[in-house]
Amino acid sequence: MDFGFNLNRTANASAWRLLPNRWDFVAFPLIICLIAIAAIGFHETMAPISTLKTQGISLDPANLPEYALRTTLRMLAAIVASFAFTLAYGTLAAKSRRAGLVLVPILDILQSVPVLGYISFTVTFFLALFPGRVLGAELAAIFAIFTSQAWNMTFSFYQSMRTVPRDLDEVSRGFHLTAWQRFWKLDVPFSMPGLVWNMMMSMSGGWFFVVASEAITVGNNTITLPGIGSYLAQAISERNLVAVGWVILTMSIVILAYDQLMFRPLVAWADKFRMETTSSGDAPESWLLDLVRRTRLIHQLLVPAGWLFAKLARVPLRVPLTARIRLPWPRAQKRKRSSRAVDVAWAVILIVATLYVVARVVAYVRTGVTIEEVGHVFVLGFITLLRVALLIALSSLIWVPVGVLIGLRPAVAEKVQPLAQFLAAFPANLLFPVFVIVIVRFHLNPDIWLSPLIVLGTQWYILFNVIAGASAYPNDYREAATNFRIRGWQWWRQVMLPGIFPYYVTGAITASGGAWNASIVAEAVQWGDTRLVAHGLGAYVAQMTAAGDFPKIILGIAVMSLFVTLFNRMLWRPLYAYAEAKLRLD
Repeated sequence: MDFGFNLNRTANASAWRLLPNRWDFVAFPLIICLIAIAAIGFHETMAPISTLKTQGISLDPANLPEYALRTTLRMLAAIVASFAFTLAYGTLAAKSRRAGLVLVPILDILQSVPVLGYISFTVTFFLALFPGRVLGAELAAIFAIFTSQAWNMTFSFYQSMRTVPRDLDEVSRGFHLTAWQRFWKLDVPFSMPGLVWNMMMSMSGGWFFVVASEAITVGNNTITLPGIGSYLAQAISERNLVAVGWVILTMSIVILAYDQLMFRPLVAWADKFRMETTSSGDAPESWLLDLVRRTRLIHQLLVPAGWLFAKLARVPLRVPLTARIRLPWPRAQKRKRSSRAVDVAWAVILIVATLYVVARVVAYVRTGVTIEEVGHVFVLGFITLLRVALLIALSSLIWVPVGVLIGLRPAVAEKVQPLAQFLAAFPANLLFPVFVIVIVRFHLNPDIWLSPLIVLGTQWYILFNVIAGASAYPNDYREAATNFRIRGWQWWRQVMLPGIFPYYVTGAITASGGAWNASIVAEAVQWGDTRLVAHGLGAYVAQMTAAGDFPKIILGIAVMSLFVTLFNRMLWRPLYAYAEAKLRLD
């Protein structure tokens, strides 16, 4: 009889666990709203492209909620695509030596190509892919935002995979994990704290170029998508300061929503992947993550997905990227010679392919560019290089100490996070009125006073990466430094700076590439009919893009890519190698 009673009570308890609780009734409306937003966005993308011309952009603030919704969906789609690209590209570059020889330089070049450079050649492609539909223009805008997000995340993931502590690496080999299992059990968890902060930075960086992605003008071809960026472009064109104020308010609300509904839960969730044996004193929190954990029905619905993912992560797939097989000495020597032959063949193929591409590009550019023009563009490149180097150095001096102080205090980081996101997302376009009016009023030199606009959107790469590095710094090491009474400059030099240095280099690389990108917006600004242009490569690319002069656009992009790649190879890559070899947390 007791047995039957217990069985009945157990059955009732199981049924009770399947019923929603009060937290489910709070969470379900949020989920329904997200599904409805996605459905509405998909419906609007399938509309005829003629609706873009008939509707136009209205500066009525009542339209801003719809514009904010469409911009938010574009940026969400871009960040999801960037995450998938990061996992695939970063893994291949970090795990395959031969692939890394190609993929890492390509990544340097990709991040140096300005967003306007991509738009110049992708708009026609996506419009032809979906003729007569808004979807083609939407994909072009999403791809443009993707190019402002993906490279930073990929560099972060690549850096994490290259600096996995040796003891964790040895443990994974001791358990005989396959490359697939190691990827999900070690590489991804170890990189997650830094990757989440870089996702946050990438999302904020996307706002910097949202105007260029939604108000696209290439030669005589103009496409304007409804969104916050196109609204801002229209407000600048009409010199409407009230509309600019509405944009700032709307952006603040959207950034706050992204922080509360996406990034704060991710930061709190990723805290469990910190590499330490002692718990952190003050872990980050998220009301949304706590809400989901307290729900009953939603939690039960998520359990099968978690179980399936865990099973997939344990599948013993063998990917021949990191396989190491011990062979007898004669066979090992033979295999080593074979590997060198493959390396030589691979190098020859790369050199031939590079020379072929360069020859084709030169042949096309020569149709509209003279030697004098090439020399002029290189001089402009040196001017922009001087601006970028000076501004990155100043940003490092300011934000490295600030980032460490924030990252070591999770409670402070939680409060600073939305503010940092807003500042990082603040488009330089919003400051055009201030800079143009002040420069014209006081007859200032645009070459000097437009330069701060370059660093406005790039300094945050350094801050966010340093915060990520300080947040991921093991408590064990901090406690050891405290026990040994290491303080002051010695603490910075021997404890913290070596610990965050790989993260700083990642931030500096992406900040440098972002600064070159930002120069296109910052060196040529406009407020109504007043236009100010500073001498530099960014202004050259912007002017040629507006004119639709494709040979000169290619020349400007090629020179910018060359400068960024050489700068990375001569400065950042040696520092990157030093951090990987000497400053790993082992």
